[in-house]
Amino acid sequence: MTTADPAPQRRMRADARRNYERLLAEAATIFAEHGVEASLEEIARRAGVANGTLYSHFPTRQALLEALLRDRMRTLSDTARDLLDHPSVDEALIIWARAAMAHTTVYRGLTTSLMRSIEDESSQLHAACQAVLTAGEQLLNRAQAAGTVRTDATASDLYALINAAAWAGEQTSPAQGERLLSFGIDGMRSATDS
Repeated sequence: MTTADPAPQRRMRADARRNYERLLAEAATIFAEHGVEASLEEIARRAGVANGTLYSHFPTRQALLEALLRDRMRTLSDTARDLLDHPSVDEALIIWARAAMAHTTVYRGLTTSLMRSIEDESSQLHAACQAVLTAGEQLLNRAQAAGTVRTDATASDLYALINAAAWAGEQTSPAQGERLLSFGIDGMRSATDS
């Protein structure tokens, strides 16, 4: 569960804060059990609140996902920034790509939501996805500047690769997803680095 605060401009009453936290806790559990397309009504029921209470806190499924993933996505962006000082540009990119894939597989079906959100500026997840994409782009640019990654590879390519490997791992096995991620990253290496 995350302890992410709702929009900082709004102070909640104690009972509203408890409902918010219960909804997040139940959503984390239910999404882990059934994937991100699980019933929002079931989340409200298990949290012991009315559907209207859920929708007053989280008007859409994307808003609920954003609240659940806010801290994780911030951590993923921070990890990328920390890895900018890693002595090996290749290892830094691989470490971050694996961390991004682990993040993407926290709930079944999340890969699809994240891929849609990066393209949909109206999605509550768009800004967080964009921040993660930008953070990964810095690592990619560093590897390209060092000549170890193809210059035609883009941050969008990297993001799509991570999500594709995560989706494949979700459909088959995590080990298969890891193998596909490794193959994809190998394919991004520059010809002179092979």
